[in-house]
Formats: sequence, C-alpha cells, structure tokens
Amino acid sequence: MKYNGMPSLMQIVFFGSFKKQLENVFSFSREEAEKISLNAKKEYRKIISELPEFEKGDRFKMNIVSCAQLAAFVLSMPERPNVGLLTEYYEKAMMTEPMKFFCRMSGKKKFGEKDILSMKKTEKFKAADRNPYSWNMEYIEYPDESGYEARFTKCGICTLMKKLGLYDLTPALCHLDYAMSEAGKSEEFVREYTLASGGPYCDCGYKKKN
Repeated sequence: MKYNGMPSLMQIVFFGSFKKQLENVFSFSREEAEKISLNAKKEYRKIISELPEFEKGDRFKMNIVSCAQLAAFVLSMPERPNVGLLTEYYEKAMMTEPMKFFCRMSGKKKFGEKDILSMKKTEKFKAADRNPYSWNMEYIEYPDESGYEARFTKCGICTLMKKLGLYDLTPALCHLDYAMSEAGKSEEFVREYTLASGGPYCDCGYKKKN
C-alpha cells in the first residue's frame, strides 16, 4: 500500500493524539513519549508498505490503516502492554473531537436508504476473497425492523495482528465499535461474538434508539 493518501492523512490527524495518550494512559514521560512516537512513525511506514493496495470501493481501508497505527505504537513501546490498558489507550487516541463529530454526522444517516444500500453493496463485494487484509460481511436485518446486524466472517485486523505477532491484543481494537456507536447517538451497539475472542464471527448489531 502506498503511504501517500489515506495513510499519510491518518498520521497527520491521529499521531498527535496517540503520542499524547502515551503520557495520559501509560504514564510515559514526555521524552519517552517522543521517542516512542518517532519509532512508531518508522514502524507505521514499514507496516503500510507491506500491505496490498485496497480495491476501489472497499470501505474498510481506514480500518486497516487505524490498526497499523496502533500496532506501530505497540511495537515501539519498551514493554508489551496488557489488553486492558491498550483498550483504554486506543479509544482515547482515536476518539478525538473531530472523530466524535464524524460519528455524529454518520449517526444522522444511520438506517437511511443510502446506509442500507451501502451495507448491501458491501455484502456483495466480499473484498476479503481477494485481499486477506480486508473484510467479508453479511447484512442481516432484524425481523422487528429495529435495526440490523453486520456479521463479519473474515477480518483484516485479525490477519494483520497475527502477522505482527500481536493477535492477543486484537480485542483492544474491537472495543472501539462501542465508543463510535455511542458517539453516533442514533443506535445502540450490541455484540455477542468476535473472531478475535474465538467466536464463529464478529457480530456488529445496530439497534435504533427511540
């Protein structure tokens, strides 16, 4: 994958937040956070360079780039973090004010005609059949018309985290779905399984709020 484009933009938007939360969550000193961040930039470019290009129309490119960011910081830390602290770190690093605004805007369109058509298009696309770092998803409407489930049978984050030797830390990324839905304000997020926790699939359920 080329660094120019989305990966470069994501670094500009989020790396400062990742650096700041090194101090807030992990209690690194400012000097330690600076050193980790400098190393993370190198790791990030390396990870991105080893990823395949995503097809036009693949909606999950941002997901894998976000995973690459977190992985780069983890690989640059002096000690491997536990999944609990990493979950807190990733959520605080990602849920910046611009990100919350993006979630609110997306939430206003949730369950609309364009949203449903997009989900059905993604179901048919099956990008992970051609790119192991992407996702395959099934779209399942709730029979009571209370929302829908996006059921993932292949997960690019799982593939990348396995490649990097970080698979046990994958649940830290899965948890962000809850924070993003809460910021969206239009739906309640429900989940029973994740692939990373040994489930048969990842279920992302979105129930309409009254």
